[in-house]
Amino acid sequence: MKFSIERGVLVKAVAQAQSVVERRNTIPILANVLIEASGETVSFRATDLDIEVVDKALAQVEQAGSTTVSAVTLHEIVRKLPDGALVTLTDDAGKGRLTVEAGRSMFSLATLPKEDFPVMASSEYQTTFKAPAPVLRRLFDKSKFAISTEETRYYLNGVYMHVADGEEGRVLRCVATDGHRLARIDAPLPAEAESMPGVIVPRKTVGELRKLLDDDEAEITVSVSETKVRFATPTITLTSKVIDGTFPDYSRVIPMGNTRRMEVDAGDFAKAVDRVATVSSERSRAVKLALEEDKLVLSVNAPDSGAAEEELVVAYADERLEIGFNAKYLLEIASQVDRENAVFMFNSSGDPTLMREGNDTSAIYVVMPMRV
Repeated sequence: MKFSIERGVLVKAVAQAQSVVERRNTIPILANVLIEASGETVSFRATDLDIEVVDKALAQVEQAGSTTVSAVTLHEIVRKLPDGALVTLTDDAGKGRLTVEAGRSMFSLATLPKEDFPVMASSEYQTTFKAPAPVLRRLFDKSKFAISTEETRYYLNGVYMHVADGEEGRVLRCVATDGHRLARIDAPLPAEAESMPGVIVPRKTVGELRKLLDDDEAEITVSVSETKVRFATPTITLTSKVIDGTFPDYSRVIPMGNTRRMEVDAGDFAKAVDRVATVSSERSRAVKLALEEDKLVLSVNAPDSGAAEEELVVAYADERLEIGFNAKYLLEIASQVDRENAVFMFNSSGDPTLMREGNDTSAIYVVMPMRV
């Protein structure tokens, strides 16, 4: 195998592959990327047995062939080569070596036989549909902060992507929760997606998927089965197993009867929470919100390190209310707001609070209060 490829194209393709590879694994071949050259394209395939990514790139292929080489090492080498360099990769199967040449630099890397490389079994997908990259980016970006990291409740370790009934008809919905906060994001239902089975997309897959969604013009082909999900652009295909579990009935924790309405500038609110939380070194960092007509007082009282208080002008016309929240949760939720104003709907100091952007109900967040 021998081919030449522009350094920028190569670094992008190898970067996607090496991020899937697990740094610590007991199977040596899983640390490698499978490189296959034929025609005018080279494909780079990496897997951790749960996720597989294949990135295709244009190259000048002199000799077709394939081999596997350490993904991390190849990425580090290519990353450090000068911009615009033409990189030539030559595989000597007899010696078990891959030579990487660019200008006056030359590297010789150990390879492993391609026959040992595991390829994810192809799956029959029940549903395939297309969605614009910005739509999927919004669904996953706005929900992923609420993914649980608790391994015991493994069915919460991902984003639940499913078809649901929205206020104006059927929607494609992503939900994530860790029991303390919840994010529910809706998008118009793409054609062909109606019969899609609901799947829980794992946390790592959500992180890898983000790299496919940067191009605003891209159209992503999404294929879903009961056990796998695949996201594909013309050059990159990301296939992942889904979490085998049942996502809980999240609709039960979304409060419908909260009537106390507070509207606040989301940026000012986030900065104020961040400032008052500075005095507390505790991980839980409880922030107290004291609400009265058109006024919000944020305060933190940490006996060991001090106290802080800040006042904000808000739109609020209900009776006085005091309620406490974990500062980290408030900050994460406030940072999801794309518009100027965030609307909080309260019931009492012990009930879940709802947050949305203005009157837009396509993205809603729920956060549980804390005792303060």
